[in-house]
Amino acid sequence: MDSQQHLTHILEHRDIKPTAMRLLVLRAMLESDEAFSLLSLEQRLDTVDKSTIYRCITLFLTHHLIHAIDDGTGTIKYAVCDSSCHCGEEGEHLDDLHAHFYCERCHHTYCLSRIHVPVVSLPGNFQVHSINYVLKGICSHCTSKDNQ
Repeated sequence: MDSQQHLTHILEHRDIKPTAMRLLVLRAMLESDEAFSLLSLEQRLDTVDKSTIYRCITLFLTHHLIHAIDDGTGTIKYAVCDSSCHCGEEGEHLDDLHAHFYCERCHHTYCLSRIHVPVVSLPGNFQVHSINYVLKGICSHCTSKDNQ
């Protein structure tokens, strides 16, 4: 399967009609190994209209192709979900959610998809609607720079 077919498959798997712009935006998102902000995506795709990028992100969020991360910086970041991810979907299990890591040095945010958010028992009639579990520190890339 070539790159274009792979991107098309990713969109269709989430019931998103593949268009040239959606494929372009998705390709740019997948090229990053860390979560990205709307501004960083706009800078990467500087020839694409900002409202088009915003509409793509909104559509991708609605169809659970990406998830939003509040890493405490004041800017929402986004990350592409893998095909087995069900974050944000109706009836999701809170124990399926994963942690994120914010590097205080390079300011990148990473998904830690193998580290699940711990389940917490709440008292009485408390109801959880969302969980934001962000670890902060120095990422492995910055740590390895220090050791050189």
